[in-house]
Order: sequence, then C-alpha cells, then structure tokens
Amino acid sequence: MIQLTRLNHAAFYLNADLIEFIEKTPETVLTTVNGWKVRVEETPEQVVERVVEYRRRVWPYEERQGQVAGGR
Repeated sequence: MIQLTRLNHAAFYLNADLIEFIEKTPETVLTTVNGWKVRVEETPEQVVERVVEYRRRVWPYEERQGQVAGGR
C-alpha cells in the first residue's frame, strides 16, 4: 500500500498493484485495474517513486536476485 493525498488534502492508502494508468491532466489521475479514477496531489513521478519504494520493501533485493538467478 502507498500513501497518497486526494485533492481535498485527505490522505489515503492505495494498493499499488491496482494502478493501471497514471495521467497528468493538470492534476494527477490514477486509473485502477477495476476502472476507478482517483485524482491526487502527488505528481506522476512521485507516485511512481512510492510504488518503487513499496515494491522494494515487500520484495527484498536478495529475493529479486534469487528470482533472476534461479530462473523461477
């Protein structure tokens, strides 16, 4: 889960695996795999960085290396 901020300044958590598209329209609009659209204060770049950080936390480097090296 990543923390984001709605345009009304309310913080919320979103399952990062549900994000399908990120658009800049002038605000950032996230479209989820189930078709929901969420407008957030963060830039697309900030959203991507939070997703990357989240995935690094839940899938440690050593395990990622084992996946590649082990051919799983």
